[in-house]
Amino acid sequence: MAEIDCQGQTTREVNAAINGLIAQGEQEILIKNPAARHNLGVGIVQQARLEFAGSVGYFCAGMIAGPAVEIAGSAGWGLAESMMEGRVVVQGSAGNGAAASIRGGTVVIHGDAAARLGVSLKGGLVLVGGNCGYMAGFMAQKGAIVVCGDVGEAFADSMYEAVCFVGGRIGELGNDAVVKEPTAEDRTFLAEALARHLPEKSPVPDFKKVVAGRKLWNFDKQERALWREAL
Repeated sequence: MAEIDCQGQTTREVNAAINGLIAQGEQEILIKNPAARHNLGVGIVQQARLEFAGSVGYFCAGMIAGPAVEIAGSAGWGLAESMMEGRVVVQGSAGNGAAASIRGGTVVIHGDAAARLGVSLKGGLVLVGGNCGYMAGFMAQKGAIVVCGDVGEAFADSMYEAVCFVGGRIGELGNDAVVKEPTAEDRTFLAEALARHLPEKSPVPDFKKVVAGRKLWNFDKQERALWREAL
């Protein structure tokens, strides 16, 4: 495994070193002494495994498409924002806006997540072993959010076709969010997802399923087709 020591280097230099090693064919890179620096490991579109040996700051692993990122600590806000594909795992907790606007891939937070988890989610899977703050899943369009603990207020507010699962208490549902009984297929999905990504949370607790009530959906397929033709 190749190594990069962040001590004495700027963020730009650290990221340049990461990209340089990947360009040389390195598939596993250990980044030592990240010291909660911001914007580490961003914009990487190659297959590689990055291991941060400590906590990172905001926007770590943002806009990636391919790598597997492991953080042996906690992460600041904006973790994995706009990720296209890949896997980001945080052993600790994450700040506001984790997994915002991701389109694919998997984000795993073993600890707690702060506010606005998975806002504007467009695909992918987000799992939290602990609790999360308010407005998680706000305007989420596709994908799935799984929170093993409690969630805060305005949960799943104005959500579209995404689906959320909560193992603990729901502080307050957001606009147009409704609770439904998980299906047998849902329980199989949860069991497999937890066994793979959060094995310490298996077996599956009694999850609640939260989806959109669709009362805020103000156009149908025919109207959508007309709107596209107008463009």
